[in-house]
Amino acid sequence: MADIEKEILKEEKKVEKFFHKKENVWMSVSIVLAVILVISLGFNYFGNSSASISKDAAGEKAVEFIKTSFGADVSTFSNVSDLGNLYVMNVPYQGQDIPVYISKDGKYFISSAIDMDTASNSPSNPTTPTPTEVVKSDNPVVEGYFFSYCPYGTQFEKAMIPVYNLLKSKVDFNIVFIGAMHGEYEKIESLRQICVQKEYGKDKLWAYFEKFLANTNLGACNGEASCVAPYISAIMSNLSIDEAKITTCMANDAEAIYNADVSKAGSLGISGSPTFVINGAQVQVSRSPEAVKAAICDAFTTAPSECSQTLSSTAASPGFGSGTGSASSSASC
Repeated sequence: MADIEKEILKEEKKVEKFFHKKENVWMSVSIVLAVILVISLGFNYFGNSSASISKDAAGEKAVEFIKTSFGADVSTFSNVSDLGNLYVMNVPYQGQDIPVYISKDGKYFISSAIDMDTASNSPSNPTTPTPTEVVKSDNPVVEGYFFSYCPYGTQFEKAMIPVYNLLKSKVDFNIVFIGAMHGEYEKIESLRQICVQKEYGKDKLWAYFEKFLANTNLGACNGEASCVAPYISAIMSNLSIDEAKITTCMANDAEAIYNADVSKAGSLGISGSPTFVINGAQVQVSRSPEAVKAAICDAFTTAPSECSQTLSSTAASPGFGSGTGSASSSASC
């Protein structure tokens, strides 16, 4: 019993980290040890409580616990369901409904559960970490793994833009989307970017990145669809992209590509944005165009003449806009 309580306390620490780090939002497929323990014990432990509180009392207790323990700005709850020995409910936070679980005696708070449908699509065997030693090749394959709204991912994308423009005829550049940790709007943007590339090619995608990432108004929208829409429309018009064509693609084709990207990242054990991979090996570099170019050029069997061109050694700022920031390679979502 003490061991179970210890594991639950670990999970509460994870929740605290989530609510204190404003740019993070709930990941629906987070693997939570406390819930695994509950499942493995058949809910017997939580079923031993002598008395149950009501659904409303459980919801109020969850909200109060999150407010007082984590300092989060939450005030309401909804959709409380009785799972037998646990209550599950949604707590609205930063535009999302966060699922939380309360033991029916009101004693234990549990952060989230496993989405078994999603988990069943992941490899059954443990992931093998990607190698860190880059094997040289004539035409390096470069992959950037991103959440489309991760501020550190967008910072790295900004560093990659001039490198793509310089080396695109020599290197196979690829963007891989790893999910949507900031909300549904992040998935929508990933689907949109997938379709820009599918319908118009990589050159157009990188041109889209350049305008999308420079637009501070988009960052200020915080994903609100009615706010985002006119800015996206203006970008597409400027780049001669047929918005209706992109919308159709997003409805019909993009989901399968997105799911394949997420599955690929999962199979490689990649969950952080940005993750930079060259010829199958994960590479850590500072976030300036010159540092990214140097890492790619070092992966050639024989570096092309383009590699002699010097790019900026200044890193862009995280998030949206054209400002500058730290070139550190450690921050991620």
